[in-house]
Amino acid sequence: MTKLWKNQAFTIAHADEGRFEGAGLRPFFEYRDLGIRDATGGAYGAHVIRAVPGMESPAAWHSHDLDFQMVYVTRGWVVFEYEDSGEHVLREGSCVLQPPGIRHREVRHSDDLELIEITAPATFDTKDEAAP
Repeated sequence: MTKLWKNQAFTIAHADEGRFEGAGLRPFFEYRDLGIRDATGGAYGAHVIRAVPGMESPAAWHSHDLDFQMVYVTRGWVVFEYEDSGEHVLREGSCVLQPPGIRHREVRHSDDLELIEITAPATFDTKDEAAP
């Protein structure tokens, strides 16, 4: 049995031991799970997301039913558009907190985009939305 500290297990994820999978929310991205979902019983999720070179976003408006979503860009750039805020270019070192339910869309990205996303909970619903 795994020992828990305040409902969390100790975990480490090394880049050279992880693998990216295409079975994520968006087909133009690949995802590498960081083990946070399992270590927190699904209360939180964290993964590295990278662009699939040559694939583009359809720029579809959507929202997420969650309590917390933070994105930190580690490489490349991405353009997001948010309701009531417009388009924003996020580049290496940029961080954005996307409030629960905010309508947004990924407009375009570089082929070398890589980012870290942290959510609470780990699994959440995504809803297609009309443009604001």
